[in-house]
Amino acid sequence: MTPPLRFLTGITTTGTPHLGNYVGAIRPAVEASRRAGTENFYFLADYHALIKCDEPARIQRSTLEIAACWLAAGLDPQRVFFYRQSDIPEVTELTWLLTCVTGKGLLNRAHAYKASVDKNMAAGSDPDADVTAGLFMYPVLMAADILLFKAHKIPVGRDQVQHIEMARDMAQSFNHLYGEHFVAPEAAIDESVAMLPGLDGRKMSKSYDNIIPLFAPPAQMRRQIAGIVTDSRAPGEPKPVEGSALFQIYQAFASPAETQALRQAYADGIAWGDAKQLLFERIDREIAPMRERHDALVNNPAELEKILRAGADKARELARPFLAELRHAVGLRNLAATAAKGGKAKSAKVALPSFKQYREADGQHYFKLVDGGGRLLAQSAGYASPHEAGRSIAQLRKSGSAGLEPGLRLAEGVAPADLAAALELLAQGQ
Repeated sequence: MTPPLRFLTGITTTGTPHLGNYVGAIRPAVEASRRAGTENFYFLADYHALIKCDEPARIQRSTLEIAACWLAAGLDPQRVFFYRQSDIPEVTELTWLLTCVTGKGLLNRAHAYKASVDKNMAAGSDPDADVTAGLFMYPVLMAADILLFKAHKIPVGRDQVQHIEMARDMAQSFNHLYGEHFVAPEAAIDESVAMLPGLDGRKMSKSYDNIIPLFAPPAQMRRQIAGIVTDSRAPGEPKPVEGSALFQIYQAFASPAETQALRQAYADGIAWGDAKQLLFERIDREIAPMRERHDALVNNPAELEKILRAGADKARELARPFLAELRHAVGLRNLAATAAKGGKAKSAKVALPSFKQYREADGQHYFKLVDGGGRLLAQSAGYASPHEAGRSIAQLRKSGSAGLEPGLRLAEGVAPADLAAALELLAQGQ
């Protein structure tokens, strides 16, 4: 049985999503979340936001608005893992475990850190002036986000590929010291993702102050679209689509037939005011149904908090047992269990048995127990949700052989005593 492919995406909580975010990240990610045979993780990276922003109210407001945007755009928290980074304490603990196997030289090469150092040196300042340890350690925190959930694919832009490569390096360093625990992630770059121009023709970005907020009121969005920079061609004069920010934004929302119709209108000399009205109507047709859901969520923070807390609970059902496995691997172990074994601790390189969760084509969720060498020991029956499967795993970890369930089937050639011993070993490692 092939486990599902896991995708993981983080969204930094330092601003209000705009049309460029929607076209370039939110819309394609929501569509991707519906693919069969995948498990998808989306988290609000509020720890990462602390590196860039020291305004608490702004981070809180951004978390609220971004969560509302993703849900309004169609992300279904029932079929994905949607959570706030700071609600997963295992992330910060794993960050420290990874810090202890990561060379400073690797972090010295991180693009963001190097850019800060180069800027300081060009200004004649101390190389590390205003460089926080948070900025320097950013790649380790990002690696913990990824490795904790054994994500296979990380959708990123080209500027983030280095961080994925660094996460792979950290995973390999840990695995070399303590046995095979981490999955080596890969960057997933979608070259077809649209790069939306802003009001001035440059890339839409808060840095350029040229954005159109995703869920701006219709009147505000109309005014901003009216302000898109165009040339001086008069009504009736043919207009080129190449280099036209207005045309590019329209194309990102329109069907091929609609795009071709506007292309012809450009050739026929459409007035810029009429083209901007067409753009507003086309965007509003897609955004308006989502705006109502977004505004309802923003005005009901308690509902958003409930959704994020439930998402964190679901994510932690995976994170807690895996972190317990990693703690045991590095030697953070139950001393009483060691004493019961005669006071001789096992080598840190001896891997513990572990549970592997996955979903099958029948829609049911399963888990299996494998020993430290990867040999299958037992296979579960199907569960309706990963939540139920996770509860069974947690019970087995806590109770050992006393927690055996009728649906747990022994693999061929495995004796009941072997299974009981593996479960007891896991229980002792708690």
